[in-house]
Parts: sequence; structure tokens; C-alpha cells
Amino acid sequence: MKKNFLISIWYTLATTVLLGIIYPLVVTGLAQVMFPKQANGELIHQGDKLVGSHLMGQPFTAPGYFWSRPSAAGMAGYDPTASGGSNLGPTNKMLTDRVKASVQQLQPTNPGAAIPVDLVTTSGSGLDPDISPASAEFQVPRVAKERGMSEQDVRALVQKHSEGRQFGFLGEPRVHVLDLNLDLDAAHPMQQKQ
Repeated sequence: MKKNFLISIWYTLATTVLLGIIYPLVVTGLAQVMFPKQANGELIHQGDKLVGSHLMGQPFTAPGYFWSRPSAAGMAGYDPTASGGSNLGPTNKMLTDRVKASVQQLQPTNPGAAIPVDLVTTSGSGLDPDISPASAEFQVPRVAKERGMSEQDVRALVQKHSEGRQFGFLGEPRVHVLDLNLDLDAAHPMQQKQ
């Protein structure tokens, strides 16, 4: 009995050290050496200032910027500590009311155009950094007008930041909102309104 008890203690200690300390340190070290950008959250800096991450969406509300998908993460949205969808079904009144409100807000920005579904619905994580090319196209007239740019120049920037399916078949075509907005600021900064 005493021998079995001592063996179980040693096994517990050995597996705790091996799997609780050594293994995580090895995996973290390998990630830092082999994939440092990804291991550190794919952070985006402008000079010394941290402006975001390639992995997480953030809200843009000014008319001269491309807007992200709505977020259900946290009470105010875009809360990385509360990532997750709303889990509301298609017949849920809260969901239909929120979508209707989003449609009413977006329709005046491009009258007569069909509103892409991803501009009025949240993603599964609530923190999607991308929008569909159709969502970017819907926003081109508003952004061009606010920045005093031609729609053709804005479309060229959208095209520059458009990505196809990964490996040609995974996922959907997408546009990274933060990268696009940073490039817009670099190419044609917003004029301060007086």
C-alpha cells in the first residue's frame, strides 16, 4: 500500500513538471522562434503606437472610414474578453430588431443599394477583422465622398486589401478593415471639419 502511494505521488509530480512546466515552455519557445508574429497576436504598429491586431476587429464609426461587422462581444461590442456570438436564432425578436435598426442606419449611406448581410449581422466570434468585398463595395461611395476621393481610387485601395479564399478553397473572400483604413489614412488623410 505504501509503495503504491509513493508511486502515485512521484507520477503526479513527474507529470506536473513535464506537462505543466516543461511542455508549455518548449511549445512557447518554439512558437516564438518559428512564428513570432503569430505567437504575439499579429499586432499592428504605426511608429511606436499600437493600433490593433490582424486577428481582431475593432469599431470604426466615422463616415470617412470603412465600418466593420457589428459585434456581439460584450455589452458594448468588440470586447476581446467576451468573444462570442449572440446565439440568437433567426426568429428571435431581439435579433430581428437589431438587424432592422442596422439596415435603417446603413440604407441612407448608399440609397437603393442592397445591404450585404455581413454589415448587419455579427460573426461567430463577434470580433471578425474582415468584411466581404460586397460590404466594402457598399461603403465605397460614402468613404469617397467623406474623403474627397474618387470612387475609383477608393475601389483600387479596396482591391489592394482584398484577399481570396485561403489555398483557393478555404473560407470566403475578404477585406481586412483595419489595414484598409490605415492605408486610406496614409494615402488620403481625413480633413478636419471646421
